[in-house]
Formats: sequence, structure tokens, C-alpha cells
Amino acid sequence: AVRNKSTQSTAPLLTATPSRALVDQPIEIGIRHLPPDKPFTVRARLHSEEGELWEASSHYRSDQKGTVILSRDQSLGGSYSGLEPMGLFWSLQPVGVEGLRLRKKYVETPFTVEVSVLSDHVRSSDSPVGCHVGQGLEEGAVLAAVNVERWYMAPGVRRVEVREQGLVGTLFLPAGPGPFPAVLDMWGMGGGLSEYRAALLASHGFVTLALAYCGHEELPGPLHTVNVGEQYFEKQHNLSINIDGFSVPLKTAMGQLDRHPQVCTGRVGVLGLCFGGYLALRIAMEMPNISPRCVVGISGPGGLGINMTRDQTNDFLKENQKLFRFDEQGNVIFRGITMPSNVPPNYKLKVESLRCPLQLIAAEDDQCCAAIECIDEIEERLGAVGKSGLLTRIQYPGAGHLIEPPYTPSVRVSLFHTYPKKCMPTAASLLSSHITPLSHTLSLPVSLSLRSNYYPVAGCSKLY
Repeated sequence: AVRNKSTQSTAPLLTATPSRALVDQPIEIGIRHLPPDKPFTVRARLHSEEGELWEASSHYRSDQKGTVILSRDQSLGGSYSGLEPMGLFWSLQPVGVEGLRLRKKYVETPFTVEVSVLSDHVRSSDSPVGCHVGQGLEEGAVLAAVNVERWYMAPGVRRVEVREQGLVGTLFLPAGPGPFPAVLDMWGMGGGLSEYRAALLASHGFVTLALAYCGHEELPGPLHTVNVGEQYFEKQHNLSINIDGFSVPLKTAMGQLDRHPQVCTGRVGVLGLCFGGYLALRIAMEMPNISPRCVVGISGPGGLGINMTRDQTNDFLKENQKLFRFDEQGNVIFRGITMPSNVPPNYKLKVESLRCPLQLIAAEDDQCCAAIECIDEIEERLGAVGKSGLLTRIQYPGAGHLIEPPYTPSVRVSLFHTYPKKCMPTAASLLSSHITPLSHTLSLPVSLSLRSNYYPVAGCSKLY
């Protein structure tokens, strides 16, 4: 807590408890010793690892005792309104730049958020509520400030780079001897190696392997070539990701987890988002030699089969522009590509062969993938073979493509590196967290919480 100079006998006191916590842990923010029944602005600022300024602010009025408590008091406007105890965190927006997404690349360091209280209702030059790209606040008198550290890695979690047997990934081990349940974690076609979700899972008791399968400099093939198609199985039915003729066996990744001395044997789940969700479904439905304990698919298509280089993929998308739609700003919506009615039958998953519990999470305003329609078809086909009990579905009204950890800033548009070179719109509101049954299925002592935020995937340049 920090007090600044004041003309009052007691300077305002701003507290944030705890001041050092995991990103999915709520922070209690309160201000005391303010003049009673006066307007104030509470502001949050952080700098991303790329140096961009992110900012959020909200307007409050002190009570008769001169206090403002964010878990008790209604915001009167600003970046959000109403009772939102963590609104300063999930409503952060980049100042003056569109298409950015706040992602943590170096998980062994925290995001540092400066929380401050300013006199009066300080207004942004942008629209006060629901704005998606901030332009910075007018400067008011800062009465008090405090720094809050937001971590993805809990104390004691270990990070181990994995570069063996064709794998490119990072293994995160929870504190303690174990054994622990484990998760194979895969992201989408943006490529690269995203570690922050895996680090957070390890902080909650999962051994987690974040796996890169495209768009990484240590994988064979052109850096931004995504060539995942029909050559999924090696001779021993190993699911493989084919990148320009090279094979990265996912069975190897599953084996790495299952054989690890700190992993509970037979308790390895698979988690994937977007195309990673599709791969997770392939593991659960079409790999007889691999038996995941459970699978969670987020915002993923129910069928795909494009075995193309980037240029060929661009040509394919151009040829199917009739399936595109555009919003008023010219942002592309190509969810029609993944509508079940537009996917050839031989490109669809073999749903009827599902052998483990499956949870599918989808957003009802997903403009990148027709995830709701895909889940509808999967549910119907599972019911036809008496396997409907294996499926749990979660839908978030008003949310878009990306489902992120709790209190992650939601974004309206984000950038991708394929045709067409436009941004894609998503919903802007933030929904409540939901507890998945992953912990129950894996017999975990700690539950896994996923909160819905959203980004689109489409293209102006490189996805952050």
C-alpha cells in the first residue's frame, strides 16, 4: 500500500491484497481516508513485454466514511460499469493500438500492474464504457498507488525445455514430489510455443507439457507453414503432424508424460484450443494406441483435412470466399469454412469411436469457428451410438473465439498470418468463470477454472 501527500490530516491509503498472486486469483482493492462523498477514478496500467501500454480505469464515489471498496461498490463508468471487483484487470486495453492481444511469453516473470487512485472522474479521450482501444487518460492528481504482481508460475513450479524425439515443447512440473495428473496442452494455428496456460495449470497441480506443432523455428519446414492434414498416422498408428514431409509424433508427447516419474500412470488428459482442440479430438477418437483419461476441446472445429502449404491454404480460402462474411469495418468472418454442412464427410472426425470423457467448450459469438454447430453434430452422432454420456458441453453466450484464464483482458480483434489480411471481430463483454470437470476426471486436488475471453484469428500480420 502506498500513501501520497495530501492536504488531509491522513493521506489516502490504497491497498491491493494480495499484492503478489497468480493471474486467476482475485485481488481485493480498497481505498481509505478519502474525502467523503466525492468522485474518484481508479486506474490500472501495465506495460506488455513488447513495451505497449495497457490501461483501464473506472469511476467511483467514496462513501460517507471516505472509502471505496471495489468488491462492494458499483463502478459509475469508465472502462466498465457495475459491480466488477476485477474489472480493472479484465478491461485493460492497449493505448492507441488495435489488434493486440496481451500474452505472456516469459512466464518466469510477472506482469506488474500499477493501480492508482486519482481525484475526480478522469475521462479518457475514447468512449467511456466498453471501448476497445484506449487512448490514455487525461492526467489527474494521483492520490495513492500500489504495484500488483500477476504470475502464471507459482513458487516451486519448475520449467523444463523439451527437445527430444522430434518434440518441441516445455514441461511444467508442480511443486512437490507428486505424483500428479498430467495434461498435454496445444494451442491453435497461430503457431509457436505458448507456455502461459501450461504454467498456470502446473501452478494448480497438473504436470503440463506445452507442445509446439507449427510455426516454431526449431520445427522442420518454413516457419509459418501449417501443414496438418491426412498423414496423421505413422505405421504403428501414431498420430503425427506432417510439416513439409517431416513428422512430429503426438504419441511421443503422450508417452513422455505418461512415463514421467512425477505423473500418475494412466491419468493424462489432453487440452486444445482452436486447431489444437481439433487435434485433441483426433487423439480421443482416432488413436487406438493412445488412451487419454479425458479431453477438453475449446473453440475447435469438428472436421478438417486441409493438407496444404501456406500459399495453397491462401488459394483454398480465396476459392471459397463465398463462405466469408464481413462486418461494417471490413473485418472478415470465416466461420462458414468450418460449418459441418460445408465440411466434406471424409474430413470429419470419427466421432463414434470416442473412448473417454470429452468436454467441449464453445462461445456463441465465435466468428472464427462454427464451434456450436460442430458440437451439435458431435452430440447427435454420439447419441446415435449410445455414447452421449461421454460428452459435456459448455457454451458462453456473447463470447468470441478465445477462451482464456480468469481476468485476462478481453479483446475485440486480433491478428493472424493467413489470407485474407483482415481482422476478425468478436464479442467484447466478459463472462463469469466456469469450473471444468477435468479435475474430477483426473482425480485432482485442485480444480481447473477457465474464464471466457475472446480473440479472433485472422490476418493482418503475425499473431501475438
